Amino acid sequence: IFCYPAIHAILYQRVAHELLKLGVPVLPRIITEMAHSDTGIDIHPGARIGEYFSIDHGTGVVIGQTAVIGNHVRLYQGVTLGAKSFTLDEEGLPLDVPRHPIIEDYVTIYSNASILGRITIGHGSVIGGNIWLTHSVPPNSKVLQTRAVEDK
Repeated sequence: IFCYPAIHAILYQRVAHELLKLGVPVLPRIITEMAHSDTGIDIHPGARIGEYFSIDHGTGVVIGQTAVIGNHVRLYQGVTLGAKSFTLDEEGLPLDVPRHPIIEDYVTIYSNASILGRITIGHGSVIGGNIWLTHSVPPNSKVLQTRAVEDK
């Protein structure tokens, strides 16, 4: 089971997250970057991840620093839980404010979806593949691509 890339990346992130909470400098980021190099899965040590989290395949998954992921969440390859922008202070330095999504319990996000900004994906929702999402969705939603309309 430890040969699966997602298990490797999640295990490293959970250790790094605990070290970060203890105030250990630099080492948590080194640990998650080691996992990123080995697996292609980039999970920031600051991300908060619940129980029963899984990533299928995993290559290209990016989970940002202030992301919050609930229990029983499933992600597929290429998913980004990212920020739209940084809030800067008067000196132009990024402020440490929440800027990544909140994913509630029992959510499934399919391949190559980009969920951006401090938005909430409601409990039990399904986000289809190749979706670009920058607004919150209520619980039990399905966000899917629409079919192309052909001109006749």
